[in-house]
Amino acid sequence: MTLAVLAGAAFGLGLFVLVRALMPSRRGAVAQVARIDALRAARPAGGIGGTPVQREPGVRSRIGQRVAEFYVQQGWQQRSLRADLAVLQRSWEGFLATKVLLAAVGVFFGPFVFAVAWTIGMGSSPVIPVWLAVLCAVVFFLLPDVEVRRDAAAKRRDLRRVVGAYLDLVAMNLAGGRGLPEALMAAAEVSDGWALRRIRTCLADARITGTSQWEALGQLGEELGIEELKDLSASLALVADDGAKVRESLGSRAETMRHRELAEIEGSAGEKSQSMLVAQLLLCAGFLVFLIFPAAMRVFSV
Repeated sequence: MTLAVLAGAAFGLGLFVLVRALMPSRRGAVAQVARIDALRAARPAGGIGGTPVQREPGVRSRIGQRVAEFYVQQGWQQRSLRADLAVLQRSWEGFLATKVLLAAVGVFFGPFVFAVAWTIGMGSSPVIPVWLAVLCAVVFFLLPDVEVRRDAAAKRRDLRRVVGAYLDLVAMNLAGGRGLPEALMAAAEVSDGWALRRIRTCLADARITGTSQWEALGQLGEELGIEELKDLSASLALVADDGAKVRESLGSRAETMRHRELAEIEGSAGEKSQSMLVAQLLLCAGFLVFLIFPAAMRVFSV
C-alpha cells in the first residue's frame, strides 16, 4: 500500500512539473533578454564562415525544430553545447531530436528489462517498471551530451595544435614583408585541413562583409569555444598597426601554446603509465589468487 501511494505521488508530481514546463508563463526581464539572444544566435545555415552543418530530413527534423522552438521560448541557450556542436559541424535541431528519440527508447527499454527480470523471477513489484522507465529515459536523454562533449574536446585539442602552427606561419609571413591581412590569409592557405579551412573561410567572409579579420577570428573563437582565438583577436586588435609588435606577440603566443601542449602530452602520458601500472598489479594479484586458491581450498577442506 505504501509503495502504491509513493508511486502515485511521484507520478502526480512528475505530471505537474511537466504541465508547468509546457504551459506558457510570464517571463521576467532576464528570461526575455535570454530568449531574444537565443533567437538572434539561431542561424539556419550554419555558423561563422558559412560552414554547413548536418541537417536531418523528415520526421527527425520536425521533432528537432519543435524542441528547438521550445528551448527558445523558455530562454535556454545552452551555449557550451552549441559551441561543441559547431566544432563537430552538427546541427542543433538534429542533436535535440536525437536526445528526444533516445529518451523515448529509454521509456520502453526500462519496462522491457523488468519484463526479462520478472520472467526469470527477480522482481514482482509493479512500481519497478515505472522507475526503470524514468531512469532509462533520463540516462538515454543525457547520453548524447556526453558523446558530443567528448568528441568536441578531442577536436578542440587538434584545433589548438593547428592554431599554434598557424601563428608561426603568420609571423613568418610578416617577417617576409607582408601586411597583417595578407599574412593571415596566406598562412591559412598552406593546408586544406578542416581547422585551417574554417579559419580561411572566416577570413574570406570578413573581407566580404567589411569587418576586420581579427574581429572575425574572435567571433569564430566565440562560436567554437576556443579561448586561444579570442585572445589572439584581442591582441591583434591592440597591435595591428605595428608589424614588429605583431610578430613578437604572435611568436610568444605560439611558444606559450607549444609549452602548454607539451605539458598536456606529458600529463596524459603519466596518466596512461599509471593506469598501466594498476592493470599490471591487478593482473599479478589475479595470478596469485589463481595459484593460492587450490592449496587454500585443500587446507580448509581438511
